[in-house]
Amino acid sequence: MELKDLKSLIKLVTETDITEFNLETEGEKIHIKRGPEKEFVQFAAPQAPVAAVIPEPVSRATEASPGASAPAVNDMYDAVPSPMVGTVYRKPSPDAAPFVEVGDVVEAGQTLCLVEAMKMYNEIEAEFKCKIVEIVKADATPVEFGETLFLVERL
Repeated sequence: MELKDLKSLIKLVTETDITEFNLETEGEKIHIKRGPEKEFVQFAAPQAPVAAVIPEPVSRATEASPGASAPAVNDMYDAVPSPMVGTVYRKPSPDAAPFVEVGDVVEAGQTLCLVEAMKMYNEIEAEFKCKIVEIVKADATPVEFGETLFLVERL
């Protein structure tokens, strides 16, 4: 195959939704692959949040420390940080009960909240068995990467 033909194939692949292309002819094999490996994210698809959702009161006023990504220094509690920039939703749908409340004991892998980023709802799960001590971010509020969502006590 000539270089101009190869360039045409590459251009065809990059200008379309094709992510992988294979061509096998007499003695020639061409394999073109583009883009990163597909990442599959598993999540429960909640109902779309209503724009008029009023944030619930939480145990700490988020306005008191805007942009604070670390909780007050306290060796007894662990912070659950946001893994991304987005909007925090404490409930699976506007009319449902919150995933967790202060005082709840949760198991490893249990959903604590959702963070919506680019129309994708990502479940934030407990990494270990713990007790919810403080809810730092209110429902339907923006969150930055690394910002604390919950303070928890390991059990």
